[in-house]
Amino acid sequence: MGSIVTQVEVERSADDVFAYVTDPDHFPEWQANVTDGHLEGGEPVVGAMCLTRRKIGGRERDVTSRLTVFDPPRAWAVRGEDGPIRATVNVTVEPITGRNASKLTIDLDFEGHGIGKLLVPLMVVPQSRKEMRANLARVKTNLER
Repeated sequence: MGSIVTQVEVERSADDVFAYVTDPDHFPEWQANVTDGHLEGGEPVVGAMCLTRRKIGGRERDVTSRLTVFDPPRAWAVRGEDGPIRATVNVTVEPITGRNASKLTIDLDFEGHGIGKLLVPLMVVPQSRKEMRANLARVKTNLER
């Protein structure tokens, strides 16, 4: 199963876009179903744990991911560490030449464990495809206000 790749142009600098989309404190502002987020230790360094609370199946669940790439303002990535459904998220921010604008790309992939092997293709991927378009639209709206 292929990853979900979603892109949007945002009329803000790469620094601004990167800072916003990679800060877990801002995740509830633009990610559907995220109610809380933070980096353990507060510092964005490779190996840090990204902790989020998400509404999944009508219940709130804690999700732990490890920061695997941190290259501001270009690239950021996390990989899920626990649970039956583990996401790998790759964020790329590219400045658009001649404009104070950036192209944001989020590449999202899932790995199922146990019951997650069934849920990923049946529920998680279709729902995530819908959510990602709306998520990036919220990023654009929030940053361009």
